[in-house]
Amino acid sequence: MSTVAVQEARQYGEHATACAGCAHCGKAGHRRAVAAFLARRDELAAGHGVPAAVAHSPVAARQWVSDELAQSARAVAVRGREAGAAWLDRVRSGGIGAVWGAVLALLLGQALTAIGSGWTAACTAGLCTALVLAVLLSAAAHTHRARGGLLAPLIGEDNRLSTTRAVAAAWLLLLAFTLPFLAVHAPGPSTFALSRSAGLLTVFTLVSAVTLTARVVVSVRIASRRLQKVRADRPRAADLLCDDSGRAGLVDVQYLLVSCAVLALTAVGLARDPGRLPEVPWSLVLLLAVSAAWHLAAKCTEGVRPTIHSVVRSREAGDLDAPIRTGDDIEIRGCGFVPPGAAAPEPLTRLVVRIGPVHAHVPLVPVPGGFANPTDATLTVPLPADVEPGRVEVSVVTAAGVETNRVTIDVVD
Repeated sequence: MSTVAVQEARQYGEHATACAGCAHCGKAGHRRAVAAFLARRDELAAGHGVPAAVAHSPVAARQWVSDELAQSARAVAVRGREAGAAWLDRVRSGGIGAVWGAVLALLLGQALTAIGSGWTAACTAGLCTALVLAVLLSAAAHTHRARGGLLAPLIGEDNRLSTTRAVAAAWLLLLAFTLPFLAVHAPGPSTFALSRSAGLLTVFTLVSAVTLTARVVVSVRIASRRLQKVRADRPRAADLLCDDSGRAGLVDVQYLLVSCAVLALTAVGLARDPGRLPEVPWSLVLLLAVSAAWHLAAKCTEGVRPTIHSVVRSREAGDLDAPIRTGDDIEIRGCGFVPPGAAAPEPLTRLVVRIGPVHAHVPLVPVPGGFANPTDATLTVPLPADVEPGRVEVSVVTAAGVETNRVTIDVVD
């Protein structure tokens, strides 16, 4: 069954390569490659498909299985990047369509309300402002078409959507509509009086400061190796509500919900009284400030620095207790070996153990539904024959490129 899946994925991959611009082919090709990899992994985990030339040696068989899975994982990653490029193209087209759809919805809404009260100057000013803003957004989307159009400013350096950037962009979009609209419809000193705009100005300053501070905090923690970031294949809408590993994060959820609620109330205030700048109550400003402080506090404490606690000889059932010798398996115990976002097969293949001058790649050991090695807390790797007897330093280099502390072991002859 798995062989058929591999053949189908290969045949479909040739078609997807021939029409790389086709979004359907990129997405379907990635799905087929993933299905083929999962089938192959479960087949090897059950002990099937291993060549007879290496089946007699557990060490050789494990290495062959690991190399086979690593090669398949890289093929899946290639398909994922192709699907990501096609997805960004769809997002660009969909973003432009959504902008002009919003303009059309505004026109229809104004036309319906004008049936009873008649067409007003506010309707004309709102429609003209929306048209100008739509043209500017469409031009920006075309300029950044390779990065997803309007989605480009929201994508972080790790190729994920940023919650703080999305919140700041939403408030910026509201202001980009409100200020020109009021300048055309109701120009005057009272319209932009500080007594009314203080709350709105504070909110925009707050969300902008949170965006900048969050970026600085993440950059500093990455530079100090206290936070590991693994680049994603493509942005996903779930990034706004989830952490790098794809689990829903309470901190991101609450910040996004509170920000959207305050933004919606501000927009409703503008719709009810289009002649004045919407006033944001100080109670809502305080609520947003508490939510932002919670979000920043979580940014300052998230992540764990990869650390080796100990290195021991891996002992199988029936083995005698003995010192570490060349060819033995060593078990490295610690934390942070598989950072969030690196649990996929392709990032796992980039995990390396430095044993003295030798760099040993951690073998992938499949089990039904996943991998027994490597894990976030333990790594098992055979001691290479090139390691000389004596005292040797051991460290781990994760998929994010971060190296752990070094632990010294004794290797006997």
